[in-house]
Amino acid sequence: MTETVARRVESFLLGSWQTGTGAGKPLAHAATGKTIAFIGAEGLDFEDALAYGRDKGGRALRAMTIHERALMLKAVGMALMERKEEFYAENAWTGATRRDGWVDIEGGIGTLLTFASRARRELPNTKVLSEGEVEPLSKDGSFVARHILTPMKGVAIHINAFNFPVWGMLEKIAPALIAGMPCLVKPASQTAYLTERVTRAMIETGLLPDGALQLVCGSAGDLLDHVTGQDIVTFTGSAETGRKLKTHKAVVNNAVRFNMEADSLNAAILGPDAGPGTPEFDLFIREAANEMTSKAGQKCTAIRRIFVPKAHEQAVVEALSARLSKAAIGLPEDQNTRMGALVSLGERDGVREKIAALAAEGEIVHGDPDHVSLVSGDAEKGAFMSPVLLRCANPFDAEAVHAVEAFGPVATVMAYDTPEEAVALAERGKGSLVSSLFTNDGAVAAEIVTGLAAYHGRVMIGNRGSAKSSTGHGSPLAPLIHGGPGRAGGGEEMGGMRGVKHFMQRTAVQGTPDMLSAITGEWVDGAAARHDRHPFRKSLEELRIGDQVETASRTITREDVEHFAEFTGDTFYAHMDSDAAKANPFFEDRVAHGYLIASFAAGLFVDPDPGPVLANYGVDNLRFLTPVYFGDSLRVRLTCKAINPRENAGHGEVRWDCRVTNQKDEVVAQYDVLTMVAKTWPPAEDATSG
Repeated sequence: MTETVARRVESFLLGSWQTGTGAGKPLAHAATGKTIAFIGAEGLDFEDALAYGRDKGGRALRAMTIHERALMLKAVGMALMERKEEFYAENAWTGATRRDGWVDIEGGIGTLLTFASRARRELPNTKVLSEGEVEPLSKDGSFVARHILTPMKGVAIHINAFNFPVWGMLEKIAPALIAGMPCLVKPASQTAYLTERVTRAMIETGLLPDGALQLVCGSAGDLLDHVTGQDIVTFTGSAETGRKLKTHKAVVNNAVRFNMEADSLNAAILGPDAGPGTPEFDLFIREAANEMTSKAGQKCTAIRRIFVPKAHEQAVVEALSARLSKAAIGLPEDQNTRMGALVSLGERDGVREKIAALAAEGEIVHGDPDHVSLVSGDAEKGAFMSPVLLRCANPFDAEAVHAVEAFGPVATVMAYDTPEEAVALAERGKGSLVSSLFTNDGAVAAEIVTGLAAYHGRVMIGNRGSAKSSTGHGSPLAPLIHGGPGRAGGGEEMGGMRGVKHFMQRTAVQGTPDMLSAITGEWVDGAAARHDRHPFRKSLEELRIGDQVETASRTITREDVEHFAEFTGDTFYAHMDSDAAKANPFFEDRVAHGYLIASFAAGLFVDPDPGPVLANYGVDNLRFLTPVYFGDSLRVRLTCKAINPRENAGHGEVRWDCRVTNQKDEVVAQYDVLTMVAKTWPPAEDATSG
């Protein structure tokens, strides 16, 4: 093992790296006990740091579009991936194996990249998000409303736990920065050296605006004394600490948004159909053992309670004990090691105390909390512990198993008689981040999952169908929410673009269609329109929202409908049989196909010559509102509704409002047409060609 020279962990505040006063608190290597770093933030000015973030970082981020922020994070993520081996070198200091570190390091960077990708794909390239439909507030349409989302003008303060020093930071700052909100990260001191290492790499890219990302390594001191109603605090850690922070005077007085992810007694349930010999039983045993030993059980999503049908209780205990006995424990760098150390000797002592409380209500059926057999390392110097499996014979009479979390390689097996009992036992945890159910019976899944849902942020179903592709019980994923009700904190993180909106203010804006169009950058029906030349002849350089064409009309004939029916094979009776159509409560006679209307509409509004419109890639919100009969005359009003230029591309997306009306000016069809349009025309490379 390479000798490590202890270094001083620094904070990054006010645009520079800073060291707190004094020598700092020593931090020990989890597996060897050697001092590897010193940490302290005493004397640092947190009030000025928050002001700096709000002013410098916030202004710079809000000046960027969502896509610009996302591309910035993509570039940062790619730079971090190139330096990942630097992070793995310090990952071992936390007690984690390389496999454990993969989830933290590459999983964290992958989460950052996922947010960057989804933001460009799912959100417009704008600074203001519109939400929902326009709400009419007057009969004549002159007074309307729309909900918009804009970045909060404070700092997102992320207070993180020790167990995921990389992922814990990146999964929180990704949605905040995309939303346009600067971040100040306060990692748990024990593993802050790794968070600092990654933060240095991010700052060194030069891609982040000044003040967009700050870091506090050491005590938070008076940090929360200076929060305002525009700041947001997110916390991951113990429920006790979370409650103290959530009830901090400044947080309460200023109604500061507070997102908490706290203790969680997550459960795994073996379905009544999943007995020994089934694929589901084997998957259950593998998953339970993996969750007990991965990161030495120090995961917020780890399985703490194992609920099994009474008939299979002994089989589960035996199979799980046999698998746990194969977990080779030792130094994280040792290739033979399958489970490393807990993060510190203090944490190990705390886990032993919790095991004693759990054992008072049951029995230890595998493992010894006070003794461990190692493949490498020193049991006296490193925070090593054997996996400990307990069994509680009377779970409905017990309290500790549903209230005490031993934050280590510890879980308790409990038996149930019916699916209803399994749900009731899970609920006694008073809210969890995740539970899993292993079953191949749809009826069992429906009963148990719907029973669990109110108490859980996520429920994973494991069975033979997803065995090869499932990410498992303990893996929070960027597109899905990570949080849970009650004891788990009541918060939500990630969740794809839902997570971005946590860092934005939702505001209802009322006014005329013209005013709302100007604010949102999206044309609202009733706003001014421009009629000069066909909008399909305009590149993004020339096109403006409100550019509109009103077409000539086309009469729908019986021959049109019958030809369309024969050509497409759509001979639904309402188009072909007059008597059957009249018997339908919606129609007076035979009607035209809805898709014939959409096709004829395109024929009316499309400009056929080559031009800046490159492709039609779909329609949104298509609705057929009024039946079209033979002899009806249709016309189209097509309006440029929204323009979404793509960064680093020669084209952008244009959304067109398409309204099809009949001779009575009744709307027969309404939808959005989506096209790709060139930014310039002719394209820049061909602009000088003869």
